[in-house]
Amino acid sequence: MAGGADTALEPAPREEGPRGAGALLGGLTGAGGRGPLLVTVALVVAAALALTVAYGLHDVAQRGVNGLVSGSYFALGAVGLTLVYGTLRLVNFAHGDLLTFGAYMAFLANVTWGVPVVVATLFAVVVTAALGVLSERVMWRPMRGRGAGLLQLMLMTLGLAFVIRYGIQMVWGTVPRRLDVDVTDSVSFLGLRIGSTELVVVLVGFAVLLAVGAMLRGTSLGRQMRALSDDMALAEVTGIDTDRVIVATWVFAAGLAGLAGVLYTAAIGTMTPNLGFFLLLSLFAAVILGGIGNAFGALAGGLLLGLAQEWSTLLVDPRWKVAVGFAILIVVLIVRPQGLFGRAERTL
Repeated sequence: MAGGADTALEPAPREEGPRGAGALLGGLTGAGGRGPLLVTVALVVAAALALTVAYGLHDVAQRGVNGLVSGSYFALGAVGLTLVYGTLRLVNFAHGDLLTFGAYMAFLANVTWGVPVVVATLFAVVVTAALGVLSERVMWRPMRGRGAGLLQLMLMTLGLAFVIRYGIQMVWGTVPRRLDVDVTDSVSFLGLRIGSTELVVVLVGFAVLLAVGAMLRGTSLGRQMRALSDDMALAEVTGIDTDRVIVATWVFAAGLAGLAGVLYTAAIGTMTPNLGFFLLLSLFAAVILGGIGNAFGALAGGLLLGLAQEWSTLLVDPRWKVAVGFAILIVVLIVRPQGLFGRAERTL
């Protein structure tokens, strides 16, 4: 049985669609991913050079720094969203409200209880992860057992989103809230400025993303998550504790969502119960841009979306930057429907 489990943990790569274990892990460096990666890097560099010629190095670099800040919490939220889809095939429209929940849990600990913001952030991540596991036990596991279809599950995620959002609104109201962090202090380097809190957001975001990537690539749990993504029935037959892996998936996905909500709130300074609702479309855009079900693609998609939106403010009014990000998404999907790092499905 042990030998069979090892075989399932490293399934052979397949080309017929995004369901393979390689899809969850990501194809950024595999044989099928080098081409799109190189093309994407070349396009980003070309866009940066063109903007530099037109607007100057300082303005392009400053907006690039701003793009990394927003891209870091886009990527955190998108990776959590795609982990659930890649493993369970669940399109979770409540994911944005998990970000909101995490932000308000940090507010509860940091402002209401007077706990330091670092401890409050850890508290928010743990409680949001617990909410994800609770939703798995109460909602998604029973529905999978009953053979619920995609439409039923999507409607349930929408219902859960409204329950979380209006539950928060009942407790804290609609008045904007803020964490006890300094959003005015900034640091300078090479003539560029970044808020001290924003710098922490970027460093924490990238550190966590690297840790998640290392977990997916180098640990037994990561290999089991990939095996589950490939074929849940086969994973069960080969001795993998699928229930434990599913719970772990929700811990990571919801925990990352809670962290993204806290980092977003810390970066922009305020939050409302609609925080996650407004971010959700951008998170889905990052997931689709990178390749649906592709964890590393979601990471890259989040960063690209953040850079594209901030660089676009050199050309258009900043209030249109979200629309510019979606315009780029549409163009990419017209050219490459599976996303930048996804694999095309083979049709019969």
